[in-house]
Amino acid sequence: MSLDAVLSRIDETLPEALDRLFSLLRIPSISTDPAFRGDCAKAADWLVEDLKSLGFEASARATPGHPMVVAHGGEGGPHLLFYGHYDVQPVDPLDLWHRDPFDPAIEDTPKGKVIRARGSSDDKGQLMTFIEACRAWKTVHGTLPCRLTILLEGEEESGSPSLVPFLKDNSDELSAGLALICDTGLFESARPAITTMLRGLARIEFTIRAASRDLHSGMYGGLARNPIHVLTRILGGLHDDHGRVQVPGFYDDVDELPEVIRSQWQSLAFDHGTFLGDVGLSVPAGEDGRTPLEMIWSRPTAEVNGIWGGYTGAGFKTVLPAEAHAKVSFRLVSRQDPDKILPAFRGWIETQLPADCELVWTDPDGSPASVMEIDNPAFEAARAALSEEWGSPAAFVGAGGSIPIAGYFKSILGMDAMLIGFGKDDDQIHSPNEKYDLSSFHHGIRSWARILDRIAK
Repeated sequence: MSLDAVLSRIDETLPEALDRLFSLLRIPSISTDPAFRGDCAKAADWLVEDLKSLGFEASARATPGHPMVVAHGGEGGPHLLFYGHYDVQPVDPLDLWHRDPFDPAIEDTPKGKVIRARGSSDDKGQLMTFIEACRAWKTVHGTLPCRLTILLEGEEESGSPSLVPFLKDNSDELSAGLALICDTGLFESARPAITTMLRGLARIEFTIRAASRDLHSGMYGGLARNPIHVLTRILGGLHDDHGRVQVPGFYDDVDELPEVIRSQWQSLAFDHGTFLGDVGLSVPAGEDGRTPLEMIWSRPTAEVNGIWGGYTGAGFKTVLPAEAHAKVSFRLVSRQDPDKILPAFRGWIETQLPADCELVWTDPDGSPASVMEIDNPAFEAARAALSEEWGSPAAFVGAGGSIPIAGYFKSILGMDAMLIGFGKDDDQIHSPNEKYDLSSFHHGIRSWARILDRIAK
């Protein structure tokens, strides 16, 4: 009955919750543009005061960039850390917006009512779903459901330069039993989901040099080494005919998908035909014998992201280039380590380099994958809570991309993270006319109330 009272309170006070969200959305907290530095501080201060009104001990912590908002509240039960970010993307091109991006409004669309504003989905609307759930709980019960720490960042949209140092400097204060992140979405815009796998990323750029200068192809063609030929020949062998990466040891630390996760993914009935058709493709590539969801969520990749060399301007210039360049990246899974993968790739390239060629390597960088321990009872509790709220079975899903904050919570603070969000594929985040469905905001608040209730118990 106590949860029912909280849910009723959420329903009754939705207009007031929207008013608070609109107040936050009106602040143009664009972190990438120094002209909006004061607005980022204003957004941080707004959140501090709002959290204080709920009984949190809250403050805006200075960083070399924009402030971190840190708040502590509640007692007893599990200790949870909630993460969101209050900064937003720039709004350019402004002339493509249907209204002022920082003048939020409810709009009617063929698919229902939406909240139209920059940051409505990414991430102000999402983070406020959690705060509003806490507000309703505090109003009904006079206290929070358990011990909570809230961390709200102001630099997520500008690369989070202050985040890692801040986590390291404040690890004792911020460490908790589990992190909650609200910056993701519903599966195919309809089904609730908890992201439990995130692929890592390793990337490197290299140059193959041959002659001391570009050469006339009539004078030297056929005799002199062409580095573009060398580059394309080597990278053409990066995968075999079955789609497997040929770098030695590449799959050594790749675990097979647990059967419980495989079954859940199969139940999602993912339509790869539509997924590929939306971008003008039809036939899945990649490893033989793997489902499409496996390939984009739980299998590693090796991709050539760019190749250039020689003359690429208008017309024709018949040269043998002195250099050829490539950018290559790897999406990593399971226990793959970028500090092993990148040297292995370099060694694979070097063993195939012919005479009269040299390699120059630049910009190696990487971060490992994140795989959450779903045998933690909190994960099943949250899945059940989401299923109750949305009326369809919630699923544990993967993410093809990389979300660094989850990895930092694991590597720096030693805790897993549950990524739960209510955005939709058509929210147009980072683009003009960003929106967040009113139903996502409403059900998002109710979802967090249910999740907190189940985890606290």
